[in-house]
Amino acid sequence: MLDTPVKPATEAGAPAAAPAPVETDGFQLVIDALKLNGIDTIFGLPGIPVTDLTRRMQKDGLRVISFRHEQNAGYAASIAGFLTQKPGICLTVSAPGFLNGLTALTHATVNCFPMILISGSSEREIVDLQQGDYEELDQLAIAKPLCKAAFRVLHAEDIGVGVARAIRAAVSGRPGGVYLDLPAKLFPQAMDAAAGKASLIKVVDAAPKQIPAPEAVKRALDLLKGAKKPLIILGKGAAYAQADADIRALVEKTGIPYLPMSMAKGLLPDTHEQSASAARSYVLPEADVVMLIGARLNWLLSQGKGKTWGGATSKSWGGQRFIQVDISPTEADSNVRIEAPVVGDIGSCVKALLAGVDASWPKPAAEWTGAIKERKDKNVAKMAETLAKNPSPMSFQSALNVVRDIVKANPDAMLVNEGANALDFTRSIVDMYKPRKRIDVGTWGIMGIGMGYAIAAAAVTGQQVIAIEGDSAFGFSGMETETICRYDLPVCIVIMNNNGVYRGDEKNPTGGSDPSPLVFVKDARYEKMMEAFGGVGKHVTTPADLRAAMEEAIRTRRPTLINAVIDEGGGTESGRITSLNPTAAKKKA
Repeated sequence: MLDTPVKPATEAGAPAAAPAPVETDGFQLVIDALKLNGIDTIFGLPGIPVTDLTRRMQKDGLRVISFRHEQNAGYAASIAGFLTQKPGICLTVSAPGFLNGLTALTHATVNCFPMILISGSSEREIVDLQQGDYEELDQLAIAKPLCKAAFRVLHAEDIGVGVARAIRAAVSGRPGGVYLDLPAKLFPQAMDAAAGKASLIKVVDAAPKQIPAPEAVKRALDLLKGAKKPLIILGKGAAYAQADADIRALVEKTGIPYLPMSMAKGLLPDTHEQSASAARSYVLPEADVVMLIGARLNWLLSQGKGKTWGGATSKSWGGQRFIQVDISPTEADSNVRIEAPVVGDIGSCVKALLAGVDASWPKPAAEWTGAIKERKDKNVAKMAETLAKNPSPMSFQSALNVVRDIVKANPDAMLVNEGANALDFTRSIVDMYKPRKRIDVGTWGIMGIGMGYAIAAAAVTGQQVIAIEGDSAFGFSGMETETICRYDLPVCIVIMNNNGVYRGDEKNPTGGSDPSPLVFVKDARYEKMMEAFGGVGKHVTTPADLRAAMEEAIRTRRPTLINAVIDEGGGTESGRITSLNPTAAKKKA
């Protein structure tokens, strides 16, 4: 018996070993949860503890656009949310990376852009006892007051819930920024693959329609119908709603003059006969009934009072009666009395209002529309005279006259715009022809959005991007020219270079060797930055050269930076908001 060989347990006749369980992990569940909900692009910056997450995202078919600074990635995510109505995703590392993304997260919340900032974080047990972990920071606590909602996921089986809650919070009601905290220990957590798949949630009806009350619609229509000098103001909320056809029909069927806020330009072509943009300073104080559609009476509209609106003082109300169409009931009466609030999503509200406008609707009095046309024609003619001039060096106006023509010839191009004077002059000179083609600094008036916006606009729409930048504004995100070249994006950057903040001719009052705080290196060659990364750089000093350079950029779709040298004394301090600068206000007084 001792000489009889013993068969190994694995030989024929032995019981088959049970198959190893199929597992998934936190990395994969995050990816699967995003993909399940239609997220296809991630803007971010890799590093501890999300480096492998970015690799695996790319491997699994997500487009991962890696930036040079998290703030710019955040701005990209925020504007992607505005353009798509899906939350833009910004992925950052812990602590400093998270903090770098916070400005963009708050920007998204203030502007009502759906965005999710996802950040890796240090271990909870060490953070909570303040024992000094790598990049230790209680990120959730810091994010909460700066965004619409904030969540933390500690267990792999809760990833599906965390992502779903973040998506729903970002897009439902008034959209905004959401923070999702993913500690480092979450990613390698393993669980049964089938159970993991079952734990994921595909969000259903994330932004349900909110139908306005019939009595609210009737109240608004009755007030509007009785107006002698009605005015419609379209805000970026109206652009975000993508209810373009109904908004245009409402404006045209009522015959009411309209004023688009900057990111609502193009909902109707700026050349539309009912546009009152060129008579803004006339229509605001003169209108008797004003209907706000997706616009807020914030600082951009002087809080609905003051001399802008015909008030006797900076705090007094001009006497207008307001209708406000907004998804948030708490927005009404935030500055002045709203006599007819219409609460609901913009699309549903406009559709309901439009249903009440029939063939018997009274058109605005010819006296009102005629007075607006008279002022428009006068201001347009005055602007045409200015644009026709060809000074040397170039002025903002002569350079932007070229941009105006280029945008008219390429109405599908995305226009990104930031700066002080570069923003103000572009907004008033360059006409837009289609909705959601102009994206700019928004409600906060924040500088630095330029390159992040440009990258997202190119990635999300596939269209040519034209970024009109003040030289100061460009400095906040200029290193992202490398990102533009790395991903070979069709972005044409035009820098209005006047050698400084607002202007470049200010002197040091002490007579010392240091330049004024507002002055940059003279004749800086910004175009060399783009050339350094393989793109096209152009240095131009005349409108003809600027036109040729822009046309070439659009024809080739190559990453291009055009350094447009303009008169260093042509700018105004703080642009058109000089009154908000205490020093400037004192000087003026």
